[in-house]
Amino acid sequence: MTWPIAEIDDVARLRVLAAAQPSAVFADGLVDAPFETVWAVAADLERELPVLLPDVRSLRLTAADGERLRARARGYGGLRAQFDIVLRPGWCVMQSRFLLGGMAAVRVGDRTRFAFLGGFRFPGVRLLRPVLTPVGRAYAPMVLRRLRDRLGTS
Repeated sequence: MTWPIAEIDDVARLRVLAAAQPSAVFADGLVDAPFETVWAVAADLERELPVLLPDVRSLRLTAADGERLRARARGYGGLRAQFDIVLRPGWCVMQSRFLLGGMAAVRVGDRTRFAFLGGFRFPGVRLLRPVLTPVGRAYAPMVLRRLRDRLGTS
């Protein structure tokens, strides 16, 4: 007997991760640029993440072992976090003690489907959902807009 195999692309996988996280905000959309161009910007975490994320002042890589990285991030409000990161073409997931973030991209012809995920990781986060949901609805699409602006696309 042969079992069926279900394969999903990285954007769909990030959507599943977002669905499993109670506080997650998620947005995806088509970017009118080739995958290589989009991912070159998204994967340049130190330079581009502070441009894409409005609440990140800086991110510095502190260690690298293949696709596994560590980084220290600083926010504008003075918050700091250490992140464990998995970064490979089309896939980036970052988690700290209290935060979860991710980006994914897949080719769609000569364009790219790009996705962003952000969320909190702490006990009781479900109680904050009524407050976080409206903020997330604005935040996640803003990241996509900033990426498109950075690339000069629509």
